[in-house]
Parts: sequence; structure tokens; C-alpha cells
Amino acid sequence: MGMSAGSGRSPGSRRRRGRRQPMSEINVTPMVDVMLVLLIIFMVAAPLLTVGVPIELPETQAKALNSETQPITISVNSSGAVYLNDSEIPIDEVVAKLEAVAAAGYEERIFVRGDRAADYGTVMKVMARISAAGFRNIGLVTDQDLNA
Repeated sequence: MGMSAGSGRSPGSRRRRGRRQPMSEINVTPMVDVMLVLLIIFMVAAPLLTVGVPIELPETQAKALNSETQPITISVNSSGAVYLNDSEIPIDEVVAKLEAVAAAGYEERIFVRGDRAADYGTVMKVMARISAAGFRNIGLVTDQDLNA
């Protein structure tokens, strides 16, 4: 009769109850929460990353172009001020700044954004200077006319 005196439990059960074993499971809930917050932040911030010069573009029925690279943007606002990406520059320095910024040289894509209320002559003067400097990939940016 090899029974031990006691409550009929095995001798090792008393040790297991007294010590806690470390959990070997990974709790992914905090990681999912952080990822969802980051997703929401990027979804809200993405539209704000467009060119920062406030311009009211004219509307056309042209289709949007697919572009794999980010073009250089020249903007002319309603008061006639000229911007290279987000920084204001004098109209006389447009070509010099473009040549300094253009990574692909004269093959760089350049988008010209002119405000609807901007002077047509100012927009054409900017485009003429860019074209005369040797840049050939120049495009005008407009909004799509959704009513047509």
C-alpha cells in the first residue's frame, strides 16, 4: 500500500499551485490598437501633404495623368506671386531655381498651377521662361469638371 497520507493528491500538485508559470502567449491587442491609430492619422494627413499654396484651379474635362514620380510644381496665386513647390520666389529666379532643383535635368516634369483669378500674362510669362530655358515636360494643372 504505497499511498501517501494526505488528501489523495499527487505530491507535485502542491508545488504547482504555489508558483505561477510565466505566460507564453503574446498579447497583440495593444499592437493592433497602435496600428489602427497610425492608419487613421495617415489617412487624415495624406490629403494635407499636397502642394501647400492655396490656389483655386480652373476646371476642365481632361482626364488625370498617371505619374510615378513627383513633379516639380510652380504655382501662381491670384495676386501674381510665384511659388516653387511651397516657397515664394521672384519671377526672375524661376529658371535658376528650377535648374538647381531638377534632378533629371531638362527632362524633369514641371507642373504649372495658375489660380483661376491669376493674370493670364503672368502665368504665360512663367511658362515662357521655363520653356525658353530648355525644359520640355511642362504641364498645366486643373481641377476636373465633374458637372460635364
